[in-house]
Amino acid sequence: MLTLSLSQDGTTPLKVLCLGSHSDDIEIGCGGTILRLLACGRSLEIVWVVFSSNGERGREARNSAERFLEKAKIKEIIVNDFRDGFFPFDGAQIKASVEGLKKTSPDLIFTHNHKDAHQDHRLIAELTWNTFRNHLILEYEIPKYDGDLGQPNFFVPLEQETCQKKVRYIMDAFQSQHTKRWFEQETFLSLMRLRGMECNASSGYAEAFYCRKLVL
Repeated sequence: MLTLSLSQDGTTPLKVLCLGSHSDDIEIGCGGTILRLLACGRSLEIVWVVFSSNGERGREARNSAERFLEKAKIKEIIVNDFRDGFFPFDGAQIKASVEGLKKTSPDLIFTHNHKDAHQDHRLIAELTWNTFRNHLILEYEIPKYDGDLGQPNFFVPLEQETCQKKVRYIMDAFQSQHTKRWFEQETFLSLMRLRGMECNASSGYAEAFYCRKLVL
């Protein structure tokens, strides 16, 4: 029930659900893994959901998702406008939004780490597990001032070219974030380099996740 095959059987697409609280979360947390999946030859159906975004940030979110999902066979991009920083107080509406995603019947779900220091991230992680109780869920990490990085237990090795592409897409798409000191290509590359070292990736780079349940 919590299994995943990346082999191409020629008929059945892999259904992937990506959940992010804010405009750039999915890209930072699992953008490289998404690019790798799209390049591996397996037919993919991807639903990409951003919960808090409006105005310029909303446009950036849509443009970025379109770029990352360029090779997806089928894609749906959903950008909501829940209040940034207020997710725990708007929980009922956000839960209803997450419940509405059950119809996607995903094989694989990417969501926030349940121990993330940001309250919006934690709520999305909690609601993911509330709603999808029999699915393979990978929780990604977001570097931030709070220093909440932990010890992930699931690694996806990435080629350097894929990492460079991920970071280039992020830096190009989210111009509004360039004033933030942490929003730099070195930040994103450094984290992937560290995780690559931890899993002994041949390229030296990887993205890391927290996986609570996995059936081999």
